[in-house]
Amino acid sequence: MPKSSARRVLFVASECFPLLKTGGLADVAGALPLELAKSGLDVRMLLPAFPAVKAGAKRPKKLAEIKDLFGGPAALYSATAATGLKLFMLDAPHLYDIEGNPYLDSKGKDRADNHIRYAALSFAAAELAMGRHTDWEADTVHAHDWQAGLTAAYIALEDGPRPKTVFTIHNLAFQGLFDKKHLASLKLPRSLFHQNGIEYWDQIGFLKAGIVYSDHVTTVSPSYAAEIATEDKGMGLGGLLASLGPKLSGIVNGIDTDVWNPETDPTLPASYSRQKAAGKAKCKQALQAEMGLKQDAKTPLFCVISRMTDQKGLDLLLEAVPHIVGNGAQLAVLGSGDKDLEAGFMKAAKDHPGMVSTTIGYDEAMSHRIQAGADVIFVPSRFEPCGLTQLCAMRYGTLPLVARVGGLADTVIDANLAALQAGTGTGFMFSPVTQDALRAAFDRALKAYGNKAAWRKLVRGAMGYDVSWQAPAAAYAAVYDALTKD
Repeated sequence: MPKSSARRVLFVASECFPLLKTGGLADVAGALPLELAKSGLDVRMLLPAFPAVKAGAKRPKKLAEIKDLFGGPAALYSATAATGLKLFMLDAPHLYDIEGNPYLDSKGKDRADNHIRYAALSFAAAELAMGRHTDWEADTVHAHDWQAGLTAAYIALEDGPRPKTVFTIHNLAFQGLFDKKHLASLKLPRSLFHQNGIEYWDQIGFLKAGIVYSDHVTTVSPSYAAEIATEDKGMGLGGLLASLGPKLSGIVNGIDTDVWNPETDPTLPASYSRQKAAGKAKCKQALQAEMGLKQDAKTPLFCVISRMTDQKGLDLLLEAVPHIVGNGAQLAVLGSGDKDLEAGFMKAAKDHPGMVSTTIGYDEAMSHRIQAGADVIFVPSRFEPCGLTQLCAMRYGTLPLVARVGGLADTVIDANLAALQAGTGTGFMFSPVTQDALRAAFDRALKAYGNKAAWRKLVRGAMGYDVSWQAPAAAYAAVYDALTKD
């Protein structure tokens, strides 16, 4: 593979849309490199060759064989995703030949060998970045979340010139903690296992390794960066993150505005745009029919698309269902997670037929139809690194009702009285994250919905808000530039 004259950036992630997706990480991994490539960077994505990744990859070509990668043979391939994203695939059947969720087993428990699976990804990333398996050598390595957290640690062990390293925390709550007895099998010297290294409460901390050994650490919104650098919200790493100073920054996420485009979205029953909004009403009518809700264009339709966890505030939303329905609004629910919450929302649908509909699981096409058909989307998270559903919602003219935390605070303009008068509101915020505050925000949204002229103005404002990757990608490119100039 010939060397490129452009600055070379290696992305390392465990999932990537449209090949494999369990959450927002995949959306970022699938879209950000494509936007960066538009500015002339040579960006490649290293992914584990899970069956779904191999099935979706185009034109695979074997680049190298690895005799023993943490217990078995492996091979490195180049390939291309359907989106045009350039890939490196790490094919190691003993690690990645698994169907379904790449982190959890069929019982919803962490896979017992995750430490080997993702350490191998990081180890191979370091080797690849150093030019060992191809003649493509990275100037910068950008690793994502705990699954790629050891990448910078392995690179730090290398002698001589090394690529600069960037590590992005997508959610501090998931830290990748494993027993220290695995140090040797993961090719990690004991010299790294200390308080200022990869050790976290006598365990190996994959996410901590990324923080400690990377040249720069980012997270997915400025407000979340400030929140996690505190004892209260740092989840045991607040002091470490605060000590980084300017080496820690927050860059808000974007979304792929080609994938999320109501004018061209093939999953929608009708297309529409900011200028021609009539199709949104047809999407609402179709969604009410699809989800078994009462057919009424005038009834405000609220929705939620989320993992069902306390972090996402879904317990607060479940408690608010009687208030929502009692005020004449409908609720469409799509998600899965905590079994008690799943059962609670299923019961709510049974107790309020025609007004509440619950679908357990996740369906990408359905998520598009819900975003298009609803009037308001709930995102009542107790903490939220960035959030993507509110960005998709604004793109589709569905106003977000969000907690004032993390990236939600950075991406939604509260439609308070001043914002309404200025014509700048794009949604509704509440704080603190309590039942009373959530209901008050719902009441405000309902009142605004009753003023059709004001509502149309809010919808147009939300649809005109820039949720693309253009500005975030420029911010990441600036981080790479600063590092390589040091």
